[in-house]
Parts: sequence; C-alpha cells; structure tokens
Amino acid sequence: MVDDAGLQRRAVVAQLMSIRGDALVITGLGSPTYDVHACGDRDDNYYLWGAMGSAALTGLGLAQAQPGKRVIVITGDGEQLMALGSLATISVAAPGNLDIVVLDNQHYGETGMQSSHTAMGVDIAAVAQACGFADSGSVTLQKELDLLCEWLQNHQPAGPRLYVVKINADNPPRSMPPRDATFIKNRFRQHLGLLPN
Repeated sequence: MVDDAGLQRRAVVAQLMSIRGDALVITGLGSPTYDVHACGDRDDNYYLWGAMGSAALTGLGLAQAQPGKRVIVITGDGEQLMALGSLATISVAAPGNLDIVVLDNQHYGETGMQSSHTAMGVDIAAVAQACGFADSGSVTLQKELDLLCEWLQNHQPAGPRLYVVKINADNPPRSMPPRDATFIKNRFRQHLGLLPN
C-alpha cells in the first residue's frame, strides 16, 4: 500500500516529461492527461478522452507507424487493468521504441476512488514480464525514480518496456487540455507531417 510519504503523481509526471525529448506521448484518460498537460501542452501529446483501456494499444499502433520515434504511454493502474491482454499483444509485436508508464495509486480515480486490483496484490509489472516485455519493474521511492529517469534518458534499449510507479492517491487540481478529439488528432497528425500546415 502506498502511504502518505510516497511519490506525488504530478511531480512524477513532471520528472518523466522533463526527459522526454522529442518523444511522442499518449495519455490515458483522467489523471495522466491532466498531469501531462500541466507540464505544458504540446502538439506531440495525444490525449485520450473516454477511451479507457486504449492507451497502451494506441501506443503500440503509434510505435509501429513511427518506428523512428520514441513513444511514451502514461496511463493509470485502472486503465491498464482493463486492458491486461494488451500487454501480451504488445510483447508479441515487440516494438523497440515503446515505453509504458503506469501510475499506480491503487484506486479507480475517475469513478469514485474505489480500490483497484493492484491494492489487492495484482502486479502489473510482473504481468508485463510474464508476457515477455524486454524490461519491466516497479518504482516506489524517489531515488528509484531518479535512476529510472536517468536510465531512460541515456539509454535506448530494445523494447517494449513497462514501469509501474507507485504514487499517492492525491488529487491535484485538474489541468484541462483541449477536449475536441478531432482537433487533438489533426494537431498530432500535423506534427507528424501527415497533414499540411
């Protein structure tokens, strides 16, 4: 169980985004979207709205379509639990350019803070490892997060990779990106050079 002395969600995401470089970022619905947006709205952020369970597979599709770009998925434990089977598909597809970060507060934050399965012992990083991910692990301490960020910034090993970051169940103010899905899609595609400026 994560206690009050644990990692703060928004600070974790800010640290991860500080090392992203030119990586394309996909966010799961709710808190991951608010936190990535709070770090600064960018054309290479793809925010998912109302698509619970879709973040990791959207990241897979993007990683396959853009093999020369690094793709980072930031999602929550509830969303990833809804799509555990996606980890098997991602492992078999073996995109070398895909990182998935699961922010695990052990709750379903968007539906009333009910305890999630990770609060009862389900280990998403172990599921990814069992599926055959190139690397997976869990982070619970700031020094572990620092080491992970340093490693991700300085190394580009073959993927896919999945890291669970255990965070507090806090609720900072929402930072709301655009909610127009067509606008988000077209802005992202334009960033990739798939639409004219």
